[in-house]
Amino acid sequence: MYNIAIDGPAGAGKSTIAQIVAKDLGFIYVDTGAMYRTLALACFRDGIDTTDEDSVVAKCESVKVTLGYEDGVQKVYLNGEDVSDEIRREEIGNLTSAIAVYPGVRKILVALQQDLASKNNVVMDGRDIGTAVLPNADLKVYLTASVECRAKRRYDQLLENGQTGDLAEIEKDIEDRDYRDMNRDVSPLKQADDAVLVDSSDMTIDETVQKIISLTKE
Repeated sequence: MYNIAIDGPAGAGKSTIAQIVAKDLGFIYVDTGAMYRTLALACFRDGIDTTDEDSVVAKCESVKVTLGYEDGVQKVYLNGEDVSDEIRREEIGNLTSAIAVYPGVRKILVALQQDLASKNNVVMDGRDIGTAVLPNADLKVYLTASVECRAKRRYDQLLENGQTGDLAEIEKDIEDRDYRDMNRDVSPLKQADDAVLVDSSDMTIDETVQKIISLTKE
């Protein structure tokens, strides 16, 4: 099996890039962030206090997160319900960073992610794929972009979806999430020693995809 691990901060375009790379290579795309977001959604729906670690872990253990693929596009299901769109809400993203620090939550999903990678050629993106989930991945990429660039991309995405947003507020949210992700006790966001740094601030999506695909041939 050939495994590609793509890590990086929020809004770096990991999911978009990883999906295209996987499609071009004929690999399975695994969006680990979507899996964590699904558990955060489960907690949100039940009104669980995300600072209550025991309650969060208990809830996560009681639900089933599964992945499916429609026309090559990953779908994520919570107890059989397609929640692929709902988990992209900003408030769910912020809750995700809060629950992802808990070892019990990570244990549930890491086991599922490692099982997928052991049976398939995968492109997997997240915060700690190269450092913790797939430390022996064949290719590790740390994909990043400036905070300003990531905020503008998120702002434009909201407008495209008919939503509104405050650019300064989005930038602040991204900075806060970066801090939480990089300073958490369990599997903090960092570039693996053997990962290739790819800064997409001044690159198009196609240029970024081609860069990563070229790395698989080196």
